Amino acid sequence: SSTVSSELSSGVTSISSTRTAFAAIKSDGSVVTWGYHPEGGDSSSVSSFLNYDVTEIYSTSGAFAAVKSDGSVVTWGLSGDGGNSNSVSSELSSGVIEIYSTYSAFAALMSNGSVVTWGSASGGDSSSVSSELSSDVTEIFSNNFAFAALKSDGSVVTWGNQNNQYAHQNGGNSSSVSSELSSGVVEIYSTSGAFAAAFAALKSDGSVVTWGATSSGGNSSHVSSELNSRVIEIYSSDNVFAAIVEIAN
Repeated sequence: SSTVSSELSSGVTSISSTRTAFAAIKSDGSVVTWGYHPEGGDSSSVSSFLNYDVTEIYSTSGAFAAVKSDGSVVTWGLSGDGGNSNSVSSELSSGVIEIYSTYSAFAALMSNGSVVTWGSASGGDSSSVSSELSSDVTEIFSNNFAFAALKSDGSVVTWGNQNNQYAHQNGGNSSSVSSELSSGVVEIYSTSGAFAAAFAALKSDGSVVTWGATSSGGNSSHVSSELNSRVIEIYSSDNVFAAIVEIAN
């Protein structure tokens, strides 16, 4: 980081990363970047927007997204990984409260409860569920390939990569469990292996719903009787879920 060492000598409050670059937020709201230029190390194209009022930075594998105090978003890095948000720039000019990411796409949760997405096929295109993402979303969860949005009524909306051989494995398609995800979900967890991923939803009655790659925990049918109630917490590795279940008296 010798090229920016003087800028990093004081005042840094947080650092974010892509695969090969770093972005530091300073106490004055400015941003300093270094590393591999195409994957976010070079922010010169948006430097005038990063000189002030940046409050948070999020990343995919090859791009950064900075949220400013006025709720607007600035992006840079690989276009295919979310570095180019021109297609949704008007929607990202204000009202963004948090950003989530997959390996190569971003999803912004807006103050009105809607969701704006951009980036690659790993969740960048949410047009198939746009009507469901227009309001009442409270939180978004992700794995490497897909997003799952939790709504205020306890229902879940999912979308993700539909364009490669692993599309059926990523958790973006939850149609097989849609009736179970229509209400009562309180938290969502994920696994994210190199080529496959899955989600697990914890419901208010203590039951668990899983979907996505079988090899990554998406199929819990062999333990379904143990996951139908009294689950209090779920943990995950790259390919495995583990649930803590309250022992019945």
